[in-house]
Amino acid sequence: MNLLRSTLILLVANSADGFNVAPAAGISKVMKGRSSDILPAMAQTQSMMSKRGSQTKSSLMATTSPSPSDTELDTSAILKYGVAAVTQLSLISGFFYGVDYALTATGNSVLPTPVTWIMCYAFSLKSRTFNPLNNERPNRQKAVEGEKSNGFKDRVQPSWTPPGVVFPIMWLLIIGPLRATSSTMIIESLGGYFSLPLMSLMLHLTCGDIWNTINNTEKRFGTSVLGISTVYFSALHAAYRYYEVDPLAGKLLGATAIWLTIASALIIDTWRLNPDQNGERGSLLPRKAVGEESVTTFSWGKKS
Repeated sequence: MNLLRSTLILLVANSADGFNVAPAAGISKVMKGRSSDILPAMAQTQSMMSKRGSQTKSSLMATTSPSPSDTELDTSAILKYGVAAVTQLSLISGFFYGVDYALTATGNSVLPTPVTWIMCYAFSLKSRTFNPLNNERPNRQKAVEGEKSNGFKDRVQPSWTPPGVVFPIMWLLIIGPLRATSSTMIIESLGGYFSLPLMSLMLHLTCGDIWNTINNTEKRFGTSVLGISTVYFSALHAAYRYYEVDPLAGKLLGATAIWLTIASALIIDTWRLNPDQNGERGSLLPRKAVGEESVTTFSWGKKS
């Protein structure tokens, strides 16, 4: 505005005096006076524009930068779960096929009943040996003593959670023997180890091993709910396959679903009591922070 006013004064002076030197000199004085007002105004305007530009830049950076609560689907974890399942089932299938092949070569069909039972019991408790994921179980001694362990008392647990001593009793003295006894009956009925019914139980154990990684190691409480459902229904499927061969074996294996029903309710309640950092319940599908690596890793080949 100051510059425009000075220009108008110059035009008026030139038109009135025919471009005489004297008016021009007067205008020169006016211009000098006005310049003292124009320069500070221009500097102030430039400073304001600079500040506004920096504010706009910072706001854009804040908009484009992911916040700590931004998450994305953990496709790497899903892929690794699938690879682990295929790996475990393939190795177990190869093992039982090899046992059948060796027995056939020696003119036998099955091993003695006690040996078969022990083998099935070992698979029931140690099937994770064939799984490449980190399947670390809770420390049994700490659980019995009520101390914090991986997957036990390391989260907010429902008030009706059984004492720690109940879990090893269930798995060692009830679930394991039921699986071993029913599987031995199926093996002896079919005259071999590699069979569809037995592999259906191995599928159930594989689902349980992957679920253990999700729940105890990774602490994905939402995905754990989805995982325990696969464990539960795969147990029912295995019991049905057993029942087709030997009804008693199917009933024995089906009895393990009673404990799995309680465990499923416990997992769902734990999911409710342990929301994410944003206060919402954990996603049923595995998720991770944007830009961060997946927490799902293979334990095979790692240096301890």
